[in-house]
Amino acid sequence: MAHQKKITSLSDLDQLLPESERNKLPVLNIPTKHKHDGKGKTVHVLLEKKGRKGKIVTIVSGLQHNPTTMEEIARILKQYCGAGGTVKEGNIEIQGDNRLRVTEKLREINYNP
Repeated sequence: MAHQKKITSLSDLDQLLPESERNKLPVLNIPTKHKHDGKGKTVHVLLEKKGRKGKIVTIVSGLQHNPTTMEEIARILKQYCGAGGTVKEGNIEIQGDNRLRVTEKLREINYNP
């Protein structure tokens, strides 16, 4: 039985095709996702464990956006931190002590934490 390489990405799959077939494939123009711009607005990054049975939560407050935009920002932060979270009462809550990562990502999307 021959040893088979495990395919982990599309480029690995592309390598299975002969060169003549690779040139025939259409090039996909996938649009880039809209990047969020905070326009230099100041936000507060806090750590809280009150009322959470001792569990720590990183809170981002001071964002004044519509609920859809808040959910988008929360999704970006959750993915970057590799943690769960939610939007409650106009604040974004990220599980765990992720103050440094959240601050870093907020600066990257042009907020002033």
